[in-house]
Formats: sequence, C-alpha cells, structure tokens
Amino acid sequence: MKIKKLHFIVLAALVSGLLFTACNPKTTPPAEETIAAQVKQPEWSKNLSIYEVNVRQFSPEGTFAAVEAQLPRLKELGTDILWLMPIHPIGELNRKGTLGSYYSIKDYKGVNPEFGTEEDFKRFVKKAHELGMYVILDWVANHSAWDNPLVTEKPDFYQKDSVTGNMVSPFDWTDVVAFNYNFPETGEYMLDAMLYWVKEFDIDGYRCDVAELVPATFWDKARTELDKLKPVFMLAEGEKPWLHTAFDMSYGWEFHNIKNRIAKGEANANDIETYLKKNDTLYPQGAYRMYFITNHDENSWNGTEFERLGDGVKAFYVLTATVPGMPLIYTGQESGINKRLEFFEKDPVAWGNYEMTSFYKSLLDLKKNTPALHNGNWGGSWERVNTNENEKVFAFVREKDNSKVFVVVNLSNQPVNVTFDGEKFAGNYTGLYSGTQANFEKGATSELAAWGYEVYFK
Repeated sequence: MKIKKLHFIVLAALVSGLLFTACNPKTTPPAEETIAAQVKQPEWSKNLSIYEVNVRQFSPEGTFAAVEAQLPRLKELGTDILWLMPIHPIGELNRKGTLGSYYSIKDYKGVNPEFGTEEDFKRFVKKAHELGMYVILDWVANHSAWDNPLVTEKPDFYQKDSVTGNMVSPFDWTDVVAFNYNFPETGEYMLDAMLYWVKEFDIDGYRCDVAELVPATFWDKARTELDKLKPVFMLAEGEKPWLHTAFDMSYGWEFHNIKNRIAKGEANANDIETYLKKNDTLYPQGAYRMYFITNHDENSWNGTEFERLGDGVKAFYVLTATVPGMPLIYTGQESGINKRLEFFEKDPVAWGNYEMTSFYKSLLDLKKNTPALHNGNWGGSWERVNTNENEKVFAFVREKDNSKVFVVVNLSNQPVNVTFDGEKFAGNYTGLYSGTQANFEKGATSELAAWGYEVYFK
C-alpha cells in the first residue's frame, strides 16, 4: 500500500466529514519531532541489504518454488534479506482487477494457493536459511478483505461509519475494510497471527504495511512478544520517528522524493545535505532507514526508475546504497526492466540478460565488506565534502575503524570539473567502478561526466 501521500488523503477525509465511531487510538507521540527510543537491531542485519520479492510477477509460474530456484542468484547479487509481498489468500468481494491486491487479506493464517502450499513455503524459508538469507513477510495489520471471515464472525474488530453504522474502507481502498484497535481483541488476534508465522514457518520478521495507521501500543507489544521467539527484523512502511520504538527500519520516502525532484530539475544536491542533516536530528542514533529508487508502489503507479530518473538511475542508486541506510532492490531491477508491472493482473518480469546485476552487486558487496558502509551504529557517519559545484555534485566521506569511502556523484545532466574543498577526503583509494588507484590530496580536482559517479574505498 502507498503511504507517502497519506497525509494529504487524511486531510481530504477530514474535510469531507468522514468520521468513524471507533477510530484508531492516537498513534504518534505529542511532540512529532521527539526522537523515539529505539529497539536494538539484530546483529545479523548490520551489513545486509534487502530484496523485495513480487512472487506473482517473479516468474511465469508465480510460485514459491520458482523464486526458490533463483535464491542462489539473489544471494550472489548481495541481497540477504528477502521481503515477500503478502502471501495470503486474496479477497474476492470487491476485488480490484482479475487477481486482486496482495494487500486484501482473506485469511491471515493461510497461503495463497496460486503461490503454492504451506509445505512449499516452509521449504522456501528453509532453503533461504541454508544460504544464509533471511525471510520477512509483508503484514497487513490495518485492514482485511471484505470476505475475511472476521467481518461476519467478529464485527467489533472493524471501524464503522458514525452515521450509517456500516463498516468502512480506509480512504479509497474499496477492496478492504478497516480494523478497529480500540477493541482489545483486535490486537490480540493480530498478534496471535503474527506469532504463528514465526513459530510454524521460522520466518525472520515482517515488513508492516501502512504502519503509521496502526497504534504504537500494538507494535510495541508485538515486537516484545516476537523477540521472545527469535531476534526478528521489523520494517515499517512509514517514516515517523516514533515507529523506531518497535521497528528496526523505516521507509525513506522523503529522500526518494528528493531524488525524483532532482531528476526533474526541481531540486539539487544541496537538498540531499539538508535531508541527511534533518534525518540525523529526527531519528534515534543508528536507526535504519530503507532507501530505494523503485519498489512495487513506485513501479506500478508512478513509473519505473528509468521513467522517473532517466539517465541518472545509476547515479541515484550509488547515493542510495552509500549514505547511511539500507538499500532495496525490487523484483526485476537487477535486470533493468523498464516496464510498469500490473498490480492486479498477472504480468511476469521479462528478465532478459540481468544487465544491471554487476552494477548493483558491486555496490552491495562493497557495503557488506566495508565497515564504513555498514548499517546503523555498526557503520560510519557521513560528512559532506564541499566543492565548487555544490548544487550539482554531492560528495561525502564515511569512515569506520580502518575503512573509509569517498563518494562523488554528479547529479546533473552536464559534465563538471570539480575542485574539492578541505582535506577530509585525502588518502589513497581504489575506485569501485574504475578499478584504478587514486590519490587525493588537499585541493584535488576531478572531471565527472553528466550523471557521473565513483565510489572510492580503502
């Protein structure tokens, strides 16, 4: 589900007088700017990257088995956390399109038969674990399908319109009905279902859909109970600081939007510095932020990375993978697909020759093996290197223990001659993409092609 425009939708709903008799409890702390307390991320996540699996579109078969066959390739790519979009049976009542939305859940303890059986999924998780990979499930706690048995068996679980008394959809998501967390049993049911998948299938955590719409008290309790089973990894689709009391990682929508705006000429490299400084102020020290240039929402609704970023795709991903945060790869991205995948229909990826794989693998391998680029407090902080082209060029260094990276990216469609200020970048490096040795001293210069980039490391 999309959340980056959620605040505008909420405002529209309030203006139109859409009020519920059983609204969700307040989910944010009184001071929005307050830095939340933070859970301790599992140590196994300290240098990993994440891959979003769209099972339906991953192959012509659209099954767990088809994805399982590609696990060695995904491991080689360098993406060790596998986020599977919802795997549950999809509602039929008020369904959108032929196959419906993954996010319309008919049975929270069931497996969509289109993808395979419970045994198929167990085998998938087992194989991933054998390869040293981790599996997190997309979890939809805010709403269910209209034909989920809970609608008739537990009507108090759902929000109702204050005038008609009828159950309601959240916003314009007409294929789903909104839960009511003021009713205690709702949270109890949802927690039981989340514990079920960890106990019975040994999954490693959850990516939680529209997490900001579900009470913080529920997420805090869920995290506590899940961690009693194993050290789970929790990703929130949202970017409010308070989410980090229960979640290891939150979405970096604002950073994503800045990249899109730079590509359109509506922002520049200085806006990235402003964002990163604000991020350091708003969030707990070491909080993971998930960064990306595409995902299932962006691809289907706003366009591929090539539509939005043009010739800057690689330059923007270099930033995505090297600033403090965890980078995402979405199904098909490593093959450079330039197609909007259908959301409610079968539309398998045409994989081609995996033409972008070496580009992404180089970055993700460097991240995994270089302490300066590790996640959260395991990695190094960032410091910008100013240049004579600050509006066009974003350059920065990160350093941790005996490792250091110096990243230089031209975020413009024009070549530039760059002079670096200061000497924080000084040193002898190897260029990740050039493969050559480089020695930078105070006053060093560099020529960058339009949308040019290099990652220097030592």
